[in-house]
Amino acid sequence: MPLVNTKEMFEKAYKGGYAIGAFNVNNMEVVQAITEAAKACNSAVILQVSAGARKYAKQGYLVAMVKAAIADTNLPIVLHLDHGDSFELCKDCIDGGFTSVMIDYSGHPYEENIEVTRKVVAYAHDTTNHPYVTVEAELGTLGGVEDDVKVKAEDAMFTNPEQVIDFVTRTGVDSLAIAIGTSHGAYKFKPGVEPYLRFDILEEVSKKLPGFPIVLHGASSVNQEYVQIINENGGKMPDAIGVPENLLRKAATMAVCKINIDSDLRLAMTAGVRKVFNEHPDYFDPRQYLGEGRKNVKTLVEHKIRDVLGSVDSAK
Repeated sequence: MPLVNTKEMFEKAYKGGYAIGAFNVNNMEVVQAITEAAKACNSAVILQVSAGARKYAKQGYLVAMVKAAIADTNLPIVLHLDHGDSFELCKDCIDGGFTSVMIDYSGHPYEENIEVTRKVVAYAHDTTNHPYVTVEAELGTLGGVEDDVKVKAEDAMFTNPEQVIDFVTRTGVDSLAIAIGTSHGAYKFKPGVEPYLRFDILEEVSKKLPGFPIVLHGASSVNQEYVQIINENGGKMPDAIGVPENLLRKAATMAVCKINIDSDLRLAMTAGVRKVFNEHPDYFDPRQYLGEGRKNVKTLVEHKIRDVLGSVDSAK
């Protein structure tokens, strides 16, 4: 089975009332853990690569690992660029075999966002030199830090529902990331503050764009089990708080067809590595400590698919 784009995947998700998990990858163990969990759940899955991951692992290695995962699992898998910040980066990924890209120009003026997004869409949808590639864009700005994405809290901005029809019509994007209260990183809410999402914005957007797939970024739940393991084994992550899973499950039953999960994977991997090093200070074989992290990630992803995303058997 070849790599697929998100078009049919999102159509099924919208009709089925579930979301596809989009998991950030940057090494072999994480790719294996995610796709093995997806296989156990018979779930379609999106493996996404940030600009930082491309620098770390190199694009050719990442593409080859994802193709190896397809050969191993025979699942419908999308290879997606997360937060592409230029036409040139998106083009390079499309030419390199990615089947979906995100152009994130949300931090620029509205008309510039439209102009650059439209240029990416035109290239991605032109099948002269490559298959049809789906494009995601963003309206509104999420706060927080993730790889090369750094947005101060005071610069974060909710999506304006009044702009969505104009934006989607003029750009031709295939999906739209909106800002309804999620944020990047492991510190999404302050202690003592009740976490919430602006479902009123999501509902308004879905009314204006019926049947159109919506995306949530910054949607890691920051599993407290792994935070505790990290802190008990030499880490210092006080007050790490994520998005409650019940809120994400609700979003998945609405117009949200893709939920991005990144920090949870990192926490699960780091918890495994720290625990092994603390309990076995004589270990020096990467297979020993990375293997433990990989098991954590697999367990986490399977839980997300079954209990949060609701995408079990979406690979049918």
